[in-house]
Amino acid sequence: MSSSNKIWLSSPHMGGTERNFVTEAFDTNWVAPLGPNVNGFENDLELYQGQDTHVAALSSGTAAIHLALIQCGVEAGDEVICQSFTFCGSINPIKYLGAKPVLVDSESTTWNMCPIHLEEAIKDRIEQGKKPKAIVAVHLYGMPYQVDLINEVASKYDIPVVEDSAEALGSTYKGQKCGTFGRFGILSFNGNKIITTSGGGAMVCHSQEDRENTVFLATQARDDAPHYEHTTIGYNYRLSNISAGVGRGQMEVLDKHIGLRRAMNSFYVNAFRDIDGVTVFQEPSEDYYSNHWLSAILIDTNKTNGISREDLRHAFAKANIESRPLWKPMHLQPIFKDAPYYGTGVAEELFETGLCLPSGSNLTNDDRERIQKVIFELFNNK
Repeated sequence: MSSSNKIWLSSPHMGGTERNFVTEAFDTNWVAPLGPNVNGFENDLELYQGQDTHVAALSSGTAAIHLALIQCGVEAGDEVICQSFTFCGSINPIKYLGAKPVLVDSESTTWNMCPIHLEEAIKDRIEQGKKPKAIVAVHLYGMPYQVDLINEVASKYDIPVVEDSAEALGSTYKGQKCGTFGRFGILSFNGNKIITTSGGGAMVCHSQEDRENTVFLATQARDDAPHYEHTTIGYNYRLSNISAGVGRGQMEVLDKHIGLRRAMNSFYVNAFRDIDGVTVFQEPSEDYYSNHWLSAILIDTNKTNGISREDLRHAFAKANIESRPLWKPMHLQPIFKDAPYYGTGVAEELFETGLCLPSGSNLTNDDRERIQKVIFELFNNK
């Protein structure tokens, strides 16, 4: 293991003003899950997302998916379609509700849900008497999914889309922000995301009514009464005013951080330019604009003289540089082994050959030199 400081895959990057918002919250004793920072953070997100959206700040992106599925009418025994190639937070809320996930393969262009397999899954579930209640579609690693095609299929069968944009804040499809295309949009501000509130997330709604219902459910579903009255099961999912203060400071540097992440992607394109068999994940056309939350590559060992994803990962680890395999598809996870799956193995191949690379907006020139050195030595000395 190298004695140099560790280069992380994606670490938090503060902008400088976060402390001011947090200090003000302490000075005014606004430390509960409500207050000026929560309101301000939601307003900032609404302005940023556009499309006349209404935002509710929550404790996590996973909580947002949970509340979105509830509002889509998902109940125990229902089925919900989700792409298999994703983080477990996209799919676990389906199980929270006692519903059953139906897993769909990716397409190789955006690595996201394949619209052909999506329609195949819907038709088959309907034939079996189980029309899916919702579709959870993910913008993986910041890359927009094929929005027009996925939403066209969803509309054809009148199934709402829960748009998981946890990794895609600032990404756009045809100029429109990710998180604004679905029945509900989901954002995440976990510590490794493009901006962070330490832990946190948000629900993007298209009506004030949906936003108010989200907040109602997220604050223990307390009815309008002088005492505590409850006619609906609620949850403790609201974001704190302290965390929201961090978010307000982070919003001031969001676009800068996106630029720096995209610059890291360009760095990798250049680093692997002359290495046959390594492909850097990039936008398929000008319709797509990725924040490149994480830059990722695919390695074809048939063209790299046998050098594999694992060879590169171990070489990075030896130099104290974090890298990580792509998400292991959910249909390969023990907990979801019995879930119906529709696909042809695209996600499996991505998992076997893909690697996420250090992508943080706070990486230095020295960091890039260390990364480049590992790449050069591995691929030029074998």
